[in-house]
Amino acid sequence: MQRVYEVMFIVRPDLMEEDVEKLIATLQSNATNAGATVQNVEKMGKRRLAYDVKKFQDGLYVLLTLLADGKAIHELERRMRVTEQVIKFITVRMDEEQQRLEKVRKIRASHTKRPPAEAAPAESENPAVNA
Repeated sequence: MQRVYEVMFIVRPDLMEEDVEKLIATLQSNATNAGATVQNVEKMGKRRLAYDVKKFQDGLYVLLTLLADGKAIHELERRMRVTEQVIKFITVRMDEEQQRLEKVRKIRASHTKRPPAEAAPAESENPAVNA
């Protein structure tokens, strides 16, 4: 069954731009050959890592959005694991998250908005008489 996945991976910061493009193209072709459909590729740029990963303090973040089954994701993860240029990656199944967000939107839309509260008079019309 095809599901929506987001695969974020971090590439070594010492790679040239051409090498990064080549790596992304290779991973896209690997995913396509495994039966996945690449929906979006977003290069998020160079960022500082929270902790050292394989002795690197910075990394280039790349986000792939895929429509794939579990076997294709497993194959893509296996290839990223053995690729030296990829220092870290994570895969998230997004269809459950999208369903949860749709449910929240429906609940919010079903709640009727309250009419604005009536403005309270600033001062009463009959001021208190001092005795």
